[in-house]
Amino acid sequence: MIRKRVTAHGEVQGVGFRFHTQATANRLGVSGVVRNLEDGSVEAEIEAEEGPVERMVAWIREGPPWSNVRSVDVVDLEPTGDRGFRIDQ
Repeated sequence: MIRKRVTAHGEVQGVGFRFHTQATANRLGVSGVVRNLEDGSVEAEIEAEEGPVERMVAWIREGPPWSNVRSVDVVDLEPTGDRGFRIDQ
């Protein structure tokens, strides 16, 4: 298991980014959390085997329709054993 913090910058709030992220994570079998940050970016912590995590990072780089992801920061974290994927308000 690996865990990454992925922060998407650009036009990523108000476009359903968190909800699409949750749906994609569920489809890929990725655990973790996604949240809006005060600076207008969206941050996700994702945990699973390497393949699903890398597919999730690739999806975040593209984002859902109506978003415009300009840049993405990726940081490695220690796995926490998360189960399921949730949206933080």
